[in-house]
Amino acid sequence: MEKFVNHIQLGYLGLLPFLGCVGWPLMFGSNSVNLEFFSFYSIAILAFMAGSLWHAGQQSFADAIKAVLPVIPIPFLSFLPIEWMLAWLGASFWLVLIFEKASVNWQSYHKDYQKMRFVLTSVVFVCHILIIGMSIYPK
Repeated sequence: MEKFVNHIQLGYLGLLPFLGCVGWPLMFGSNSVNLEFFSFYSIAILAFMAGSLWHAGQQSFADAIKAVLPVIPIPFLSFLPIEWMLAWLGASFWLVLIFEKASVNWQSYHKDYQKMRFVLTSVVFVCHILIIGMSIYPK
């Protein structure tokens, strides 16, 4: 358990900006800066999570594809409405968790870490849904 304590603490701390971006429009009104910050933070965290699937020289070609699949479309999503990009990002957090659970290392992870990953993915997904709703109906 000791080796996962920092991962768990940092995981929950990383959730704070997502929650802050959901709370900000509720308290101060919606604005484009909040939407952009949420989008960029989401991209950064998704890239980090997908990158954690990467094990250079220790994986099959299929596993390497799984590590980059969630982030490859992001530049192309910039040509679509922001709601579509946010929908892809929210779904991609689930995709990364599914790929992580399918890895051989998943069973060696502590149960608290596994639970934390599910909780964080669920909350981040709901944050994406709420932000999409707030961007569609800003008032």
